[in-house]
Amino acid sequence: MLLAIDVGNTETVVGLFSTGPDDQPPPDARPAAPAPPEPAGLSHHWRLSTVAERTADEHALLLSQLLDLDGMDVAGVVTGIAVTSSVPRVTTALRQMADRWFNVPCVVLEPGVRSGMPIVYDNPKEVGADRVANAIGAYDLYGGPCIVVDMGTATTFDAISAAGEYLGGAIAPGVAISMDALFRNAAALRRVELVEPRSVIGKSTVESIQSGALYGYAGQVDAMCRRFMAELGRCTVVATGGLSEVITPFADTVEHREPWLTLHGLRLVYERNVRQG
Repeated sequence: MLLAIDVGNTETVVGLFSTGPDDQPPPDARPAAPAPPEPAGLSHHWRLSTVAERTADEHALLLSQLLDLDGMDVAGVVTGIAVTSSVPRVTTALRQMADRWFNVPCVVLEPGVRSGMPIVYDNPKEVGADRVANAIGAYDLYGGPCIVVDMGTATTFDAISAAGEYLGGAIAPGVAISMDALFRNAAALRRVELVEPRSVIGKSTVESIQSGALYGYAGQVDAMCRRFMAELGRCTVVATGGLSEVITPFADTVEHREPWLTLHGLRLVYERNVRQG
């Protein structure tokens, strides 16, 4: 099975994909916890904190323990590894982990790796690997033109043409880091739970912050997507990322939420670079 690893600045998402009709978890493996609809073949997934200081050995130990919790032996289950990473130190550690602990093909999504998607960007090497994986996954699922909104540490908007080309996008500060900046620089404000307030017009400081964060960022998503559509024409809008579950219900332009979109795109990249069977 393919172990797909998406390393973000804040969180790391790990998924286990079947790579063939007979490639299934062992019978005694416990099923994954209930979750939103998953890409075909995704049998297990885990969301972890990104820790840049972890060594290659620590990564190997953590992944082995995660699989063991679901009744699987990492040596007998994993037949390939695919990685996309926004943190160079973690990228290096995962390469070392794959070399030392796994005797399987390992694909790191980076310049020079076959993605199957032309990148129409002034400097294609500048495009984050996670953004490329998102674009590949969204085009595979919904075709083009489409827009991917990834709500993580940053909120990114990526445009894919009808012909399957990555056209570019936009980057904005994410919800969490914007709120962190607000709390650090405004002495009278405190951290709040990011949930829907009773009304848009907050009746307390807590509700006012919640309203500004939820409805404000949903408005940003809608405004940016409409500006993209003014240039691209009618598009399918797909949301992903750790905060998409919170913001998407209030964004009118978002049609689909795919929490495992990056992993799906990463699996496709792996298949395009490693001959199956």
